[in-house]
Amino acid sequence: MFELAWPWIFLLLPLPWLARLLLPAADSGEPVLKVGFLDELEGLAGRRARLNLPTWRQQAPFLLIWLLLLLAAARPQWLGDPVPVSASGRDLLVAVDVSGSMDFPDMQWQNDEISRLDLVKALMGDFLQDRQGDRVGLILFGSQAYLQAPLTFDRRTVRTFLDEAQIGIAGKNTAIGDAIGLAVKRLRQRPAQSRVLILITDGANNGGQIHPLTAARLAAQEGVRIYTIGIGANPEASGTPGLLGLNPSLDLDEAALKEIADITHGSYFRAHDGAELGAIGDTLDQLEPVAQQPTQARTAIELYAWPLGLALLLSVLLVVAVQWPDNQLQRLLRKPRFLQPHPEWRQRLKRLRLRRRR
Repeated sequence: MFELAWPWIFLLLPLPWLARLLLPAADSGEPVLKVGFLDELEGLAGRRARLNLPTWRQQAPFLLIWLLLLLAAARPQWLGDPVPVSASGRDLLVAVDVSGSMDFPDMQWQNDEISRLDLVKALMGDFLQDRQGDRVGLILFGSQAYLQAPLTFDRRTVRTFLDEAQIGIAGKNTAIGDAIGLAVKRLRQRPAQSRVLILITDGANNGGQIHPLTAARLAAQEGVRIYTIGIGANPEASGTPGLLGLNPSLDLDEAALKEIADITHGSYFRAHDGAELGAIGDTLDQLEPVAQQPTQARTAIELYAWPLGLALLLSVLLVVAVQWPDNQLQRLLRKPRFLQPHPEWRQRLKRLRLRRRR
């Protein structure tokens, strides 16, 4: 089926004529020839002289080129028959804590000590990109919660947004309840059995407007399963002191995270290092996909190259006609002269000139 993607482009059709009416006439820089005996010439020709643009035969090629350019800009397409596309998987949102404590470098990864957020970027980025068939999204939360990437099949872009996350971008506190509430708002329109939230934090709720347990009960009513992950090394095992000698892992509220997971029929995981966080990702990968409503797609073949190529060809032919006037094309496009050739005109003009000299 033939279709124009942007048919409104044809509203630009009168643009050249509007430009001629609104813009001043161009100055050719050549002297103007004034004919003092125009009335006599009109009498000999039997017609009136007209001060108009070239006739339609000379304007037609330019009009055709303009129409072809508009047609190409309107994106002509040939659409194939609808093809059902089955979609299976989950609608999975990942909420990542970006408060100040996530910058604490107490995590081990590939024999290096890195910050908690860097570890989440490395491992959860791979986890998101491997979610073939899932819609994935990203929430960043600190003092407030923000939807960094909506649910999408473009997993690579979501991973890029996660890699670009910065400490403190959402504030210094930890609003776990707000992150859950935002996730519920985004997931409630999706199929009930496919709503999943993975919440990653290293602290306790100390900000926001919604209590985490209240948000968890709301999530349970909407059928959102929450898998909570507490990240941070053991306070006794970590040799890196925090601010004022205190380890941020002491702030982790494991009891609240476990209760959130229990209320929503999810699970709680504790990640002390990179190996454990990687194992958690493997465990989450074992969730059974849920079949979603299939969608339909049409194959679209772009046809704009044909009118665009034809417009280019006509433009080249017009240039050839101007540069090499002695050819058949130029004779076809030549403007009809105001005085048609006549065998007796030259004699009449000579007699008229002699009469004016006397």
